[in-house]
Amino acid sequence: MKGLRALRDRFLRELAVYRRVLRHPRTPRPARWLLAAAVGYALLPFDLVPDWIPVLGQLDDLVLVPLLVWLALRRLPEEVLAECRREEHGGPHGGGEGLGGGPGGVEPGPEQGYRNAQK
Repeated sequence: MKGLRALRDRFLRELAVYRRVLRHPRTPRPARWLLAAAVGYALLPFDLVPDWIPVLGQLDDLVLVPLLVWLALRRLPEEVLAECRREEHGGPHGGGEGLGGGPGGVEPGPEQGYRNAQK
């Protein structure tokens, strides 16, 4: 049960960061569009493939949303994402109350692994 709660909390934290990224003035338009599509698709009640179709109905949610987020984060300047994380998790200068072991109390997001894998 703790695992599901931690996953839910992580999802909600990431969603709040992505909302900040969408409003940030230095977010490039392609990143903004992709991220808005991912958040919208995750929250809207309809799917491209209906959920009643076995396997494929759930698979589109599990593949499409992370793919759109990944593509958006690849087009987003790292400093914009870091700034949005600091603002969301620990005020304008970081130093938040323990959300992880990273600087300013902010744990690194999933995009760190994506970017490092590309180098």
